Amino acid sequence: MSGSAARTATADVVCLGESMVTFLPSQPGRLADVPSFGRGIGGAESNVACALAAAGHRSKWVGRVGADGFGDHLVDAIAGYGVDTSAVRRDPDRPTGIYFRTSTDRATDAHEVAYYRAGSAASAMSPHNVPYDDLLATRVLHLSGITAALSADCLALLHDLTAARDDRPLVSFDVNHRPGLWREGETGPEVLLDLARRSDLVFVGEDEAEEAWGVHGTEAIRAALPEPDVLVVKRGSDGVTVFSRTGEATADGPARDTVTTVPSLRVDVVAAVGAGDAFAAGFLSATLRDLPVRDRARHGHLMAAAVLTVPGDLTGPPPRAYADRLAALDDEAWGTLRLGPGWTVADGANEEVRVT
Repeated sequence: MSGSAARTATADVVCLGESMVTFLPSQPGRLADVPSFGRGIGGAESNVACALAAAGHRSKWVGRVGADGFGDHLVDAIAGYGVDTSAVRRDPDRPTGIYFRTSTDRATDAHEVAYYRAGSAASAMSPHNVPYDDLLATRVLHLSGITAALSADCLALLHDLTAARDDRPLVSFDVNHRPGLWREGETGPEVLLDLARRSDLVFVGEDEAEEAWGVHGTEAIRAALPEPDVLVVKRGSDGVTVFSRTGEATADGPARDTVTTVPSLRVDVVAAVGAGDAFAAGFLSATLRDLPVRDRARHGHLMAAAVLTVPGDLTGPPPRAYADRLAALDDEAWGTLRLGPGWTVADGANEEVRVT
């Protein structure tokens, strides 16, 4: 695993991005009909930071929030998971972003999200106002395409952080294609492709690769993204396919890949939100521990299952020893595992962890 030769890593993972206060509906239905909302936190990168801290890693979130009550709540809530928030900056002139969502699966037409993030404090992040010492003093720097869509300054920041440099940590990039965030006239898909190709470890959904770049199938996605050392293609219920670089390119041909496919788990889903961020956290956690590629993907699936079996975007992961035991199952046992609500607190005998 690569890392900085010139800096001492003070964190295992640093996550850069916007976090917002999330208002979760008290009951199903249209936003127009929901009578009240509960307050939570949301943000792809801070979700990853929280999950990694809960899993026992040194994680830091770097972001920008308003000098307002919502900003106070975000910083306190994220720090409550054990995340280092010392590098978060407060903006006296711009507000903290907020959003409201319905309780339905975000993949359905019935799902509604109302964002109030235009002109937010986070959209003012740029190469000139973020603490580079904090961003680079880490083993892994985790970014996502959402940040690139927030403003021209945010895009310039991600372009700079993914540039080749002697002291660059391993750069992890979740494509997170969100068409609704890109401003009119901007070429979001081209920007995301460029940033992904400049990164070391990339997470992308098979469906979003087709939507953004018009490529379908794992091999075609790898052909579009030949540069990353590790490419994780998420294939929904079909699991993930991981391309991991072995060796270097030579005059005789390009560097070769090891291709590892790991099936998804069967999960009794409570709410289909936050799974992508949780998968990235699980995969990164296992990467930090230098586990085999198969086990990295399995830990990603297990972390995603933890979130899928609770109502919100965040939850505590299973104890590490327990997750390790599940990740070490043989293929047959893994394929028959089924996880339901409460499984993360199991000691191996919980009725919600079933082999059927």
